[in-house]
Amino acid sequence: MDFNPNNNVVKLCLQGMAFEGKNEPEEAIRLFLQAWNESTNDFEKYLAAYYVARHQKNVSDKLQWAETTLQFALKVNSLAVNGVFPSLYINIAKCYEDLGDLASAKKNYELAASFKGKLADNGPFYHGTRADLQVGDLLTAGFGSNYHHEVIMNHIYFTALVNGAGLAAALAKGDGRERVYIVEPTGSFENDPNVTDKKFPENPTRSYRTDAPLQIIGEVTDWVRQTPEQIQQWRDKLANTKKADIIN
Repeated sequence: MDFNPNNNVVKLCLQGMAFEGKNEPEEAIRLFLQAWNESTNDFEKYLAAYYVARHQKNVSDKLQWAETTLQFALKVNSLAVNGVFPSLYINIAKCYEDLGDLASAKKNYELAASFKGKLADNGPFYHGTRADLQVGDLLTAGFGSNYHHEVIMNHIYFTALVNGAGLAAALAKGDGRERVYIVEPTGSFENDPNVTDKKFPENPTRSYRTDAPLQIIGEVTDWVRQTPEQIQQWRDKLANTKKADIIN
């Protein structure tokens, strides 16, 4: 399934992370457990279990929740979670090490290593903007951030989720209509560190960045659009983002 920022479980996890940032772990774990109890599908259970696991103080409890996270991640079968498997297996291996079960630890370290080189995302990729562009045009870095215009971005950002690009278009500066272009990276790219691991395990939003140009190869007009109320909530959230929080 695709990552959805309006999903109730995702919202609860975001709220929990906000309390983590305020150094209020008791309120954070309460929200993560609520997310777990309200989860209705494998992706939601995977996400909630991931956050519950990292708040366990007892090694046996941490192992139980880590293996629960892995159990549901394996069921999701999506690029949205594929990148998390090495870290999940490593976390499980460390728990077994702490418990003195070196054979199980070795097995999980080997499973983590087996995922090396298997995590590539082949797209298609999308970029949301309000700029009026044509097929063949190149998108480049070096422009102001949508969040803090005085910050000149060293990378150009894109995603494999069309609805995520649509949200970016809605939030983009300018008066033009919302546009979502199909793009092709002309160089290497990496996970967007402003989203991956900093907020969510690995890269469920399939968000990337590159310092090489993106070439426009098409355009889409059909994506799930946010309501005006949801867009305003996102604008309010971004308004509270500090320049120091942007990994550029």
